[in-house]
Amino acid sequence: MKVYSVYDEEFRPYGKVLGGYDTAELRAAMEAIVLPESGVAYEPGIASLEACGILAEVRDRAYGGMPVQLGMCWGHNTKLNCLEYHRDSELNIGTGDFVLLLAKMEDFVDGKLDTAKVKAFRAPAGAVVQVYETSLHYAPCQVDDSGFRVAVVLPLGTNTDKPAITEANDEDKLLWARNKWLIAHADASEAAQGAYVGLTGVNIDIAE
Repeated sequence: MKVYSVYDEEFRPYGKVLGGYDTAELRAAMEAIVLPESGVAYEPGIASLEACGILAEVRDRAYGGMPVQLGMCWGHNTKLNCLEYHRDSELNIGTGDFVLLLAKMEDFVDGKLDTAKVKAFRAPAGAVVQVYETSLHYAPCQVDDSGFRVAVVLPLGTNTDKPAITEANDEDKLLWARNKWLIAHADASEAAQGAYVGLTGVNIDIAE
């Protein structure tokens, strides 16, 4: 599939790149965390990353003083598998280049989203990439066999334990964790774990 840049006009509906941040300290702290041999790891908040000065900067400047967490998604991945969304924007910062697979909330209709609507965007190392609330996303993809490390900034508590709810509408079926609504492809391991299956079409693999 065609891979755009986060600096291309095509990225404008999905997010933007935030300027004025020094990410060197954060990237060094991320590099100290060992990659898994296979698959993807994710932690909502990591103490060594939250000790970096950029946490207070993004909290106060990007989120206007709202409490945030700074974690990381890292490992090896080239597939779409799922799409998720939150009630807020997400910030991503990679130690190296990485690819985001994104779709628009408006393309999720009647509980289904055709993966043909998904677009790929490459982000350069160190850039602070804001992904809008209305942009469906999931684990980043690597650009080579060395894998990826991508910092993830979200409001505090996101992606932690799912609240206990009584389902009262269709969206409630998607709630997978705190502030995390998930739509899986039938081929994804998350589907086997009980996630709502709403992605139709091919499970995109950027390595193909």
